[in-house]
Amino acid sequence: MLRCCYYMLGMICLLGIVLPVAAERLHGEEWQTVAPAEDTSYLIVRNIIITGNKRTRTSIILREISTVPGDTIYLKNLAETLEERRKQLLNTSLFLNVTANVKGWEGNTADLVFEVWERWYTFAFPVFKLADRNFNQWWVEKRRSLDRINLGVKGSQENLTGRNDALSAALQFGYTQRLALQYDLPYIDKRFRHGLGFLFSYSRNREVNDSTSENKQQFFRKDDFLRQVYTVGLRYSYRKAINTRHQVFLNYNYEKVADSVAIINPNYLGKGRTSVRYMDLIYRVSYIKADSWVYPLKGISIMAEASKRGIPPFDDIDDIRFRLNMAKFWQLRPKTYAALGIRSQVKFSADQPYVNQQALGYGDDYLRGLEYYVVDGTSFAILKSTLRQELLSFKVKLPVVPKKFNTVPVRILAKVFGDAGYAHTKFPGNGFLNNRMLYTGGIGLDIVSFYDTCLRIEYSVNQLGQKGLFLHTSVDM
Repeated sequence: MLRCCYYMLGMICLLGIVLPVAAERLHGEEWQTVAPAEDTSYLIVRNIIITGNKRTRTSIILREISTVPGDTIYLKNLAETLEERRKQLLNTSLFLNVTANVKGWEGNTADLVFEVWERWYTFAFPVFKLADRNFNQWWVEKRRSLDRINLGVKGSQENLTGRNDALSAALQFGYTQRLALQYDLPYIDKRFRHGLGFLFSYSRNREVNDSTSENKQQFFRKDDFLRQVYTVGLRYSYRKAINTRHQVFLNYNYEKVADSVAIINPNYLGKGRTSVRYMDLIYRVSYIKADSWVYPLKGISIMAEASKRGIPPFDDIDDIRFRLNMAKFWQLRPKTYAALGIRSQVKFSADQPYVNQQALGYGDDYLRGLEYYVVDGTSFAILKSTLRQELLSFKVKLPVVPKKFNTVPVRILAKVFGDAGYAHTKFPGNGFLNNRMLYTGGIGLDIVSFYDTCLRIEYSVNQLGQKGLFLHTSVDM
């Protein structure tokens, strides 16, 4: 396992150096394609014209197109190039639809015209969110308890100043009482490369997941509040090319629990403590080149991360962590797609308090078919594979909705999948899934629409012989 960890560490460090350089070169050389000698027909871009944008600044749209006046496009590549630029604009999530055309031909020069349909940017809606890790855990194991539901209100103003910035706030009651405020500005400079953001959140609970037994979360509850968490964070981003983004996060965290929690599990915060303070410093580099950033079917996605938790004097929790997520998507034939992905983490040291030992089963780090279980640890790796076949693609007209927003595209894809994973912990306790290879597989349907929505219906089986129908609302890679 240590050899595997060191290998993974080396790969992450290498990716952190190579990927950004490769991406910048790719971006810089994109228009340097040499045409075959027998095909010299080309178009010189005279102007790039943007229409349809009322809130979004034209400069923000032009930054995403990555084409400038004077560029040369060989006519045999024109349709493909326009489609790539159109999808790049859709991937900003600023628009419902984008069209790309060529107009004003004069000799071998012409204008590129992009017409955009801006989406609705102001949202205010009620919060109805389950406290448990997934729908099945709440529906089956927690018997659909209404005490485990979060209610509240959330508001967001996306594209606040027309620069793809976003301000959001949330007020939540129920299982977790939470107050949060966040603002992200992707560009603060004239060259559209540097961005800033900030985050504040406060939450408290009357119930705490204080331990794990036989790979099941154990909970402790009282009428008084048992746990309080404060987080204040800053984010800096750098994006020179289109597909590569660098981010640095600096977060201050304060967590406090009741004395009874520390008595039941002295290792919950470690050393019998009832409060901890720690700083998180995280560097992340991501590279995405895909047909869609929300639900990709063709392309590649890579995220490498290195972080230090615990910076004096705020170092009650202390670790060094490396993370690598990769996914490759292929189109095998018309309407048939394959995907292969890996999610992995290495954390030093292995001696961590309970709250810092979440491995498999938390967030998006899980095997399909093991939703009812958690596997604690400090290092893990998950391999996911999926084969999809598009069954239907249609549009639904919504009544009593403005024409601009009343058409909802829907795609339904059938799939088969298989996952494998491994989580390492120094203290397995009675966990029968720890420190062993895990396997799952199944079939399912993905229902995809706009506004970043995806419903997954999956029938899975795991190596324990357990079968079940599972529901999810996020992409499975």
